[in-house]
Amino acid sequence: MDDIFVARLMSTDLHTVSPDTLVEDAGEAMLENGIGSVVVVDEDERLEGILTTTDFVEIVAESHPKAQTSVSRYMTTDVVTTHAQASIRDVADTMIEHGFHHLPVVDEEEGVIGMVTTTDLAAYLSHVQTPSPA
Repeated sequence: MDDIFVARLMSTDLHTVSPDTLVEDAGEAMLENGIGSVVVVDEDERLEGILTTTDFVEIVAESHPKAQTSVSRYMTTDVVTTHAQASIRDVADTMIEHGFHHLPVVDEEEGVIGMVTTTDLAAYLSHVQTPSPA
């Protein structure tokens, strides 16, 4: 894995906004394009920052006045899940196929028992050692 460089994996189809773009417009662009972030650039396309879906959690949590909207209005109800004995390759394939970053782990008897995320997969990959040839 040491010979695979970022250039081979990175996306180059970036969605950018300016620092004065309204949060609502940035969120709309993210939804329309099915992306989890927009890159904030100045007029010379220089990096100023990044706005992510995680930032929107903070925006909603800190908004005043509160919207008083229940999660049932926006939650996904047709949830794709995995089980504890699934291979990580199958989980990664499922996440890529659906564009997911989180996959609940369920057990028929116990219900929801965990969550696997893209961060979990990246952490695993960062610790995998390629075996030396025998």
